Amino acid sequence: MSQPIILVLNGPNLNMLGLREPEIYGHTTLADIEAMCRARADELGFDIDFRQSNHEGELVEWIQQARGKVAGVVINAAAYTHTSVAIHDALKLLDKTPIAEIHISNPKEREEFRHFSYIESLAFTHILGQGAKGYVMAIEAIAKKINESL
Repeated sequence: MSQPIILVLNGPNLNMLGLREPEIYGHTTLADIEAMCRARADELGFDIDFRQSNHEGELVEWIQQARGKVAGVVINAAAYTHTSVAIHDALKLLDKTPIAEIHISNPKEREEFRHFSYIESLAFTHILGQGAKGYVMAIEAIAKKINESL
């Protein structure tokens, strides 16, 4: 029997983690984060579909394809958090699928243009400023929410 899947989506520039502004984002790479997510999800009885794109339309397509196929979504839309009505609308299609919004830094403590999130109203939890471990926290939150609804 296959395990339920948690989709972990990463937006633009997150493929550059470890190199990009380490004073803000640290030295952990996206591959490191993926390994952390896979290990914790496995402990909790879930599988991970971990993806990253610099292209808004590709993220939208992945969200649309996830409808009815995943148990939950962890999303760090990066800069698209503050600009993408398209990602917001695609996430709305997921109906009752739990969505966790994650950001390595805390956008609300950074430049004013980062304070607004198009994802915030759709997510049941928002994990901000916890670094790479925020991803694991998001997976744990989704697992708890799914298990509570069984």
